[in-house]
Amino acid sequence: MKRSDDVERSVLQDDFATVRRATELLCAPLETEDFVVQTMAEVSPTKWHLAHTSWFFETFILRPGLPSYRPFDERFAYIFNSYYHSAGDRHPQPQRGLLSRPTVRQVFDYRRHVDSGLARFFAESSQRKMEDFAFVVELGINHEQQHQELILTDIKHVLAANPLQPVYRAAGCEPPHPPARAQWVGFRGGLIELGHSGEGFAFDNEQPRHRTYLRPFELADRPVTCGEYLEFIADGGYQRSELWLSDGWDAAQQGEWKAPLYWRASDDAWRLFSLQGMKDIDPSEPVCHMSYYEADAFARWAGARLPLEAEWEAACATLPVEGNLLESGQLHPRRASDDNLTLKQAFGDIWEWTGSAYLPYPGFAPFRGGLGEYNGKFMSNKMVLRGGSCVTPRQHLRATYRNFFVPEARWQFSGIRLARYLA
Repeated sequence: MKRSDDVERSVLQDDFATVRRATELLCAPLETEDFVVQTMAEVSPTKWHLAHTSWFFETFILRPGLPSYRPFDERFAYIFNSYYHSAGDRHPQPQRGLLSRPTVRQVFDYRRHVDSGLARFFAESSQRKMEDFAFVVELGINHEQQHQELILTDIKHVLAANPLQPVYRAAGCEPPHPPARAQWVGFRGGLIELGHSGEGFAFDNEQPRHRTYLRPFELADRPVTCGEYLEFIADGGYQRSELWLSDGWDAAQQGEWKAPLYWRASDDAWRLFSLQGMKDIDPSEPVCHMSYYEADAFARWAGARLPLEAEWEAACATLPVEGNLLESGQLHPRRASDDNLTLKQAFGDIWEWTGSAYLPYPGFAPFRGGLGEYNGKFMSNKMVLRGGSCVTPRQHLRATYRNFFVPEARWQFSGIRLARYLA
């Protein structure tokens, strides 16, 4: 019979191997030329994601934890560091697309080298060392899952910029369907507990668990649909400054926003670009690829608001983490099902903007050492999103998960669920 420490070691090793294979499977539909393109500063080339996730394991596990390990190429530490000042200098993010070398083949060789190093780490490490590094391995696995999502959001931006409108993965189209009218679901509010309980993995920004007070509130039972957003556009939503925050109005004017990202005007109608190519807009599917500013403007137009992240978590804490997630293979939001859940599509389909700034919870403590740069230093000028999207791995999600982006970000699968206070 295996001892429990051996079982934990094998589970970590299996999880590591699984996430590495899954990342590379996401790259299977791509041509070599697709791996190297960077279409804006926030979008990284696919080969950079492949190498950066390997750099993470190399930097935080293999270099300090495996004395016999030799780096594949010392220069990669500069090229594939993202934002860890403690790990040394790094290549500027907006210039990642200028790197024709290392080649895509060399990046895959680098991944094999790191995978081999982790195999030796699992085989040779004492139980004490495994205990010291187990959390870092788990963090690296979750980090790679984040980059799986980024590979898909970034390659969508890359393919959308190509006038040939390449298809990442073909899929059948569902016929358009009239959206069901949204219903309001009430919650009592009061003193609630918020944040991760300490059971299982969580990022530092999900902790500590603490109490907060909520007024009674309501949430829409499903996200805002494309059909509803078309009404906002038709009513001059992008021309009515009174609906917009000042910074949002400036961003919309400077960006010449007329609709969500990837929507294209065609013969007095709108179509959208997806990872499955161009599609007719289904009025019943959740609208996505919009900024916080657009989400907030729509909520004002609809006579509502965006939910606070505490409201979202209180309402969704007991719901199963199921839905249209990466594993479904859809890679695009789908209309709400006819299930009997009170709140539909809480997980999957689209990340839901909240009205909460990304700030530390009371008593927040970042991860120790260099890993403390993972989340804490970004707690400024960003807004929180909840729930995951159609390209988020299911294992990666939980009700306490806090995503965050600058309010003008549009290339993520981000959308809207409406909220309002109860009288």
